[in-house]
Amino acid sequence: MPYYSPVLLNMLFLLHSSKSFLPKHHSIHRSLLSRRIIRPLLHVSTENLSSEAAASSTAYPFKEVEKKWQERWEKEQTFKTPERDLSKPKKYILDMFPYPSGAGLHVGHPEGYTASDIMARYYRMKGYDVLHPIGWDSFGLPAEQFAIQTGTPPAETTKANIKTFKRQLKMLGFSYDWDKEIATTDVEYVKWTQWIFLQLFKKGLATQSEVSVNWCAALGTVLANEEVIDGLSERGSHPVVRLPLRQWILKITEYADRLEEGLETLDWPQGTLVSQKQWIGRSEGTNIDFEVEGIDGEKITVFTTRPDTLYGVTYLTLAPEHPLVPQITTPEQKSGVDEYVAASSSKSDLDRTSQTTKTGVFTGGYAVHPLTKEKVPIWVGDYVLGGYGTGAVMAVPAHDTRDFDFAKEFDLDVKWVVAPSDGEEWDKSTGAFVEPGVSVSSGDFSGMSTDEVKKGITEKLSELKKGGAVTTYKLRDWVFSRQRYWGEPIPIYFPVTFPEGVDPSSVDLKVDSEEVKHTIEFNSPIPVDEDDLPLKLPITDDFQPGDDPAGCLARCKDWRYFQKDGKWFARETNTMPQWAGSCWYYFRYMDPKNSDAAFSEKSDSDWMPVDLYIGGSEHAVLHLLYARFWHQVLFDLGVTKSPEPFQKLVHQGMILGSDGEKMSKSRGNVVNPDDIVGDQGADALRMYEMFMGPLEAVKPWQTSQVAGVVRFQQKLYKVVQSVNDQATMSKETEKLLHKTMKKVTEDIDAMSFNTAISALMVFTNHLQSLKQNVPREAAEALSLMVSPFGPHLGEECWSLLGHDKSLAYHPWVTFDESKCVDDTVKMGVQVNGKKRGEIEVGVEAGQDKAMELATQQERVANQLEGKDIKKIIYVPGRILNIVAK
Repeated sequence: MPYYSPVLLNMLFLLHSSKSFLPKHHSIHRSLLSRRIIRPLLHVSTENLSSEAAASSTAYPFKEVEKKWQERWEKEQTFKTPERDLSKPKKYILDMFPYPSGAGLHVGHPEGYTASDIMARYYRMKGYDVLHPIGWDSFGLPAEQFAIQTGTPPAETTKANIKTFKRQLKMLGFSYDWDKEIATTDVEYVKWTQWIFLQLFKKGLATQSEVSVNWCAALGTVLANEEVIDGLSERGSHPVVRLPLRQWILKITEYADRLEEGLETLDWPQGTLVSQKQWIGRSEGTNIDFEVEGIDGEKITVFTTRPDTLYGVTYLTLAPEHPLVPQITTPEQKSGVDEYVAASSSKSDLDRTSQTTKTGVFTGGYAVHPLTKEKVPIWVGDYVLGGYGTGAVMAVPAHDTRDFDFAKEFDLDVKWVVAPSDGEEWDKSTGAFVEPGVSVSSGDFSGMSTDEVKKGITEKLSELKKGGAVTTYKLRDWVFSRQRYWGEPIPIYFPVTFPEGVDPSSVDLKVDSEEVKHTIEFNSPIPVDEDDLPLKLPITDDFQPGDDPAGCLARCKDWRYFQKDGKWFARETNTMPQWAGSCWYYFRYMDPKNSDAAFSEKSDSDWMPVDLYIGGSEHAVLHLLYARFWHQVLFDLGVTKSPEPFQKLVHQGMILGSDGEKMSKSRGNVVNPDDIVGDQGADALRMYEMFMGPLEAVKPWQTSQVAGVVRFQQKLYKVVQSVNDQATMSKETEKLLHKTMKKVTEDIDAMSFNTAISALMVFTNHLQSLKQNVPREAAEALSLMVSPFGPHLGEECWSLLGHDKSLAYHPWVTFDESKCVDDTVKMGVQVNGKKRGEIEVGVEAGQDKAMELATQQERVANQLEGKDIKKIIYVPGRILNIVAK
């Protein structure tokens, strides 16, 4: 059988399987394509298609095989993580932490887990020590919401969800070391999450601050900007307002430079690296101070990367939450400003910055230009964020598109202070001129280039003590508090004081805290002693949210208030966000039973950093940034020796529903893997998901196409049963074997799983053509190569070939490069530049041999008849062109 390109085979298989791939009117008639090309290629004829399917159902008993091998792996602890042998290389293969939802897995979820499992199995066979763990990111709002709706404690819901997820992952044959299993809700895990928080607190990186946040009373918690859409919560569509609340803040901005610089050392997708850099948002620029007219000592500081445009400022814009807004606003403008500020409070930062139409209102107040002393009107606009930069911007409509549109909308002045460098006149009717150029109408700086003016004005402002050079970041400190029950308690408590005359020993705040006047001194936080960790959540059935931003834990009086040395104290009632547990779980996997430390120094030196991290691109920013921040803090504390946690990162593409939309219950397009595994087997599901296309691509699910992989699986099983120990390996089979071993090995290294499976299909078809004369060497190699993709199938075939031990640690196949080179090559023959034939010639054949074969072809001979050959152009292995007249 000829050797077909695995890429071509993959494409043809999809053509054959998809009813909608080609339109009905396409010039390639579907039935012709199927009958003459695809079915012969896959050895599936029209006549025997149904009979083959019927026979195959008995040929490979996938249910019995998969059950058998899963039980054996568990009994023999096949995938138990080895004690590190430092003479061997290691691979730490990690999946992004799954959240165990009530719905269980759908078929899109196993894609990334299958990819990581292929790599873990492959590296074990390549002689690596492999750590491949799994666990559960089990705190979170969904479990708490379910508890509120049903009265079921979140711990019970979470336990049931984990049980479902664990059953589904096990049925798919993933080679996890289940002894390493952890959950963020485990008491011992909570202990060390709290311990890390205390290190952040002691290092001055965890502090309290009053922050304007997205407060949702219905959910009883603060929401991230990404969780608010058009003023409503993403979950449940409840109203959200902006409120100043006491919050715990982690000072991630102190690590901004480190977080950006560390990206240069990582093997991550380019898009993710760009997203991280954009989120950090490092900017070199200038701070400029504008005095406020009529208010002594007050100033408005703005940051700009274009100080060269300072002479073009025609107004300032403050964020609605800027503290100077009430002072600056005149009585005539107060009602309009108050109304605008109130409306802005229902919008998230994301809504405010993404709206296309910029809105605003004049305060009636004025600032003083630091160089010209001109009056500059002050506006309020919600496109300016109080938590980003200084909460104020200088507007230069002539040289900023957003400012130009705003000025046009509100009929504000436009001053042109930069002209094109080439001397051409800018058409001012087309909008702002935003490019660098030459300064005009800029006092002593006129005629200078943009870069010269930037430097000159910055130095001038510094001399006048009205600003200077500064580096700023888009990145903001991490709001770490959540006003909910189902999260890690923050291990902090506060002193409680009483009015004069109240004897603390005579009151019981656990009972009468509402009646007894007292003050919780939030400005005096006290860390829980490390020996007293973990601080556990109280057992309660009162999960309902409320209007009190202190959260539902504030209602647990017995837990909140306690006495120590005759004094009363109150525990922090905020809990940690779900991000907390997922910031360090990869460390705990290495040493999950350690009760004396989060992980040992030996486990860190043995396994860190993570060599391959696989997960969705939706985590490209926040999870990865937060985890890297915690990791770098632990690195600075000497807890870990690796400066970065995840060396190589791969994002799997999303698997959509058959309708091309994201799978969701509301769309009714969710496919349960239980159904696929029950009908066609775990290996069929695994191999189909890897065969659908490149791992990183977005792909629609088609249940009908799984059957094609099932046929391949049946065929391979039958091939192994056709082994003849007396059969000798032909040169053709040997060459194809080594080509396949090379292709599959290189494709797994590149994580190009679809083309690796295609190559296995081609080789299986070839071996099938040998009938009952399949060489043992070829069948054994095929069993080994298929095992990372279809591990149950690989193990069963290996066993059928007489091997008692699992192939999980059997050495991977090796190929001979010299046997991967073709002895002959097909090449086109041209006469006067037009193709007239094709010859198959030895790769080392010279021009004379090529001409001999070419002139034996009838079409070529006819073209040369009666003509003189003037020139022969011969490129060995590529082309033969004969010029004749």
